[in-house]
Formats: sequence, C-alpha cells, structure tokens
Amino acid sequence: MSDLQISGRIIRNEKDEVIVKRGNYWNIEVFDIRWFQNDKPTRKGIRLNLEEARMLYEILRRELDEDI
Repeated sequence: MSDLQISGRIIRNEKDEVIVKRGNYWNIEVFDIRWFQNDKPTRKGIRLNLEEARMLYEILRRELDEDI
C-alpha cells in the first residue's frame, strides 16, 4: 500500500518540521510533503505524483529565480 522513505527534513522549531518523503503509494511513485508536530503528522501537507512534483519544481525554480 505505502512504501515511503524520508528524503529530507526542514526543521522550523523544537516542535514543528516538514518531512519530505518519496516512494510508492498504491503503485504510484509519489512525493509527500507534510508538516509534523511533536513527531506526529498533521493534516497540512501535499502528496504529488512525479509529473506534478516536476511542475511544482519548475514553479519554485522560476519564483526563486534559480537556474540549474
């Protein structure tokens, strides 16, 4: 059903962090970007398939004015 591995973390403070996971969810390759509070997932987050993740990446790259 779900086979997600942690790709990275963004720590905001001692209680809150964003965890980025990548893996398979119902046989679809996905990225899951979710807020955690006290090591528990909140309802705030987004799960994207790879095509959607690439579109989000392009938007962020454009908005942050970064060229790779």
